[in-house]
Amino acid sequence: MKVHEYQAKQILAKFGVTTPRGEVAYTPEEARGAAERLGGGTVVVKAQIHAGGRGKAGGVKIARSLDEAEKLAREILGKTLVTHQTGPEGRVVRRLLIEEGLDVARELYLGLVIDRGTGRPAFMASSEGGVEIEVVAAEHREKILKEFVDPAVGFQAFQARKLAFGLGLGGKQVNEAAKFLLGLYRAFEATDASLAEINPFVVTRDGRLLALDAKMNFDDNALYRHPDIRELRDLDEEDPLEVKASKYSLNYIRLDGNVGCMVNGAGLAMSTMDIIQYAGGRPANFLDVGGGANEEQVKHGFEIILSDPNVHAVLINIFGGIMRCDIVASGVVAAAKSLGIKVPVVVRLEGTNVELGQKILSESGMNFTVAKGMKDAAEKVVALAKS
Repeated sequence: MKVHEYQAKQILAKFGVTTPRGEVAYTPEEARGAAERLGGGTVVVKAQIHAGGRGKAGGVKIARSLDEAEKLAREILGKTLVTHQTGPEGRVVRRLLIEEGLDVARELYLGLVIDRGTGRPAFMASSEGGVEIEVVAAEHREKILKEFVDPAVGFQAFQARKLAFGLGLGGKQVNEAAKFLLGLYRAFEATDASLAEINPFVVTRDGRLLALDAKMNFDDNALYRHPDIRELRDLDEEDPLEVKASKYSLNYIRLDGNVGCMVNGAGLAMSTMDIIQYAGGRPANFLDVGGGANEEQVKHGFEIILSDPNVHAVLINIFGGIMRCDIVASGVVAAAKSLGIKVPVVVRLEGTNVELGQKILSESGMNFTVAKGMKDAAEKVVALAKS
């Protein structure tokens, strides 16, 4: 789950991470009022969407008066921002962060993620702040510093100071930076975050260290422990089909292809998308119905796939273990009859109750294409999607 910048800063501030003063605004009038409460001088008007690259897209502007703050808020609110992370459809701006202006001397980068190779949190830092870390990795790999954290002992003060020195900080700033980094790690750990990124982490001309921007993502599987964070979810920032899928405990991610996929198990789902690509097609989604889905969940999963107008054919690829093939077949038939399917459907079933599942499909009166094996299924669905 993602949250907005201002929400991430509110969370980080609870753990001692210093952030600029700011207020959220939903109208131009609220933006003017926030700017006035911040002193009436220079403020930054920042669009709040779940995507990076807002500045380049015109979503971050500097206002030097109350009138200008209100004017810029009026221009940005309701605007569709298109960035490298939103896709061509963009995101509509529905809220703003009005933040005090700072006299910035240096822009640095801080990030915390889970390193899958080591199974540990990885702290990253770079003197090249203010740009995408992917660009730094591609052009100045040597400027990315890393510290891996042993979950048993946590992030240590000596590691924080090592990163601070590596960023070129000195004097009192080393201890201030160490305190900042330790607070960032505590926030990351305590909230079950999957990402905590400060870009840029700034040093002002009067020597202060602040999170000028903040991004946090959270592990969906841990949200039951954090009802306060779950309440921050902004459904307007998410794909409507993905929101609908989450209501039925389905793992669905919308993609840009034309072959819909329904699979049980994340590994098999990834393999299915790969083999569709290998056969010359493009998957329209990732959909893992899980090992314990019932007929109703399968039906809703099928409805969600068909709600995407880009889907020209559907591949149902089920290996029945805990998930029985007859359950899948019944759900697919129920959905097909209620929706009036207009696209071809290829079904590959293997495993528990496969004969019963195939019988349910054959006796349904629906025109399903039955495949033998994944290769055959992929070739058939790609050919049908193209035709």
